[in-house]
Amino acid sequence: MTIGIAGTASYLPERWMSAAEIAAASAIPEAVIIDRFGLRGKHIAAPDEHVSDMAATVGARVLEETGTDPADIDAVVYFGSTWKDHPVWHAAPRIAHLLGTNRAFALELDYVSCGTPVALRVCRALMLAEPRLTKVLAVAASRESSLLDYANKRSRFAFGFGDGAAAVLLTRDGGVADILETEMITDGSFAGQVRVPAGGSAEPASHATIRAGRHMLDVADPAAMKEGLDRVSLPNFLQVAEGALKRSGYALHDIAQLCVLHMKRSMHEGLLSVLGVPLDHAPYLDDTGHMSGVDSLLSLDRASRAGRLKPGDIALLLAAGTGYTWAATTVRWTG
Repeated sequence: MTIGIAGTASYLPERWMSAAEIAAASAIPEAVIIDRFGLRGKHIAAPDEHVSDMAATVGARVLEETGTDPADIDAVVYFGSTWKDHPVWHAAPRIAHLLGTNRAFALELDYVSCGTPVALRVCRALMLAEPRLTKVLAVAASRESSLLDYANKRSRFAFGFGDGAAAVLLTRDGGVADILETEMITDGSFAGQVRVPAGGSAEPASHATIRAGRHMLDVADPAAMKEGLDRVSLPNFLQVAEGALKRSGYALHDIAQLCVLHMKRSMHEGLLSVLGVPLDHAPYLDDTGHMSGVDSLLSLDRASRAGRLKPGDIALLLAAGTGYTWAATTVRWTG
């Protein structure tokens, strides 16, 4: 039995923060933001535009474009940023309510930046395990630009974090693509590096934590994280890519479109070199920056709308999330 993709959609907020603005806020030269960070600019959510709002907007878009009645949706799955409207709160129920998917149950996945390939794996497995589920809507959004302190140089790797949303409708009724296999690797030795330090049980919120800026994104030891990730990232990306493709009956040379999360330009080009993927087969998201679990699904949506995929083409959705988990899912285009 095959689980397919009926359609995808993406959404970017209206406000645009240029590389020049990021440079002014961070005291990093604009040329470095563009050339090394790989960022011409990014979109910023409005003050009253939260992840549940953006996820509902993009979810409604894919339902409309595929001609799907909200009442036919069996499940709404949120897999976006954990920085949501409220702490200790599920966004999926509100998203389902806003969409009018009154028959659907809500499910929330907490996989940060590797969200897309993991969500496709979980949703596919769920539908295979429960034949009564015929249509599942998966949505992701991020407004992690709100977590950035541009004066904190420890978190400079995150200065490219932007806001946006993406959605995918999974179905048993065919569609434009088949979801195949997924491969994942987790290295928990990085678990303490990237986090918002205060606000949880380890460091409850207080006047002191607020004054110290402990509720913004931070990195415990940037040098140690860089050294460790420089050593393992490319091998782990390669391993999950090869694993997902092999289990699907394909190999690296079969990749027609690589949909990968945004990363610094040198890392992006190094990854493509290791995978043997031409630059024009993996468009670079230098106009959005990184948007938690959104990136690779937004990239797939763009490839679809640009006509870069034809029947039989293989798209590999590749991402990594802080913690650290690397994940890849193979998609075969049919539409």
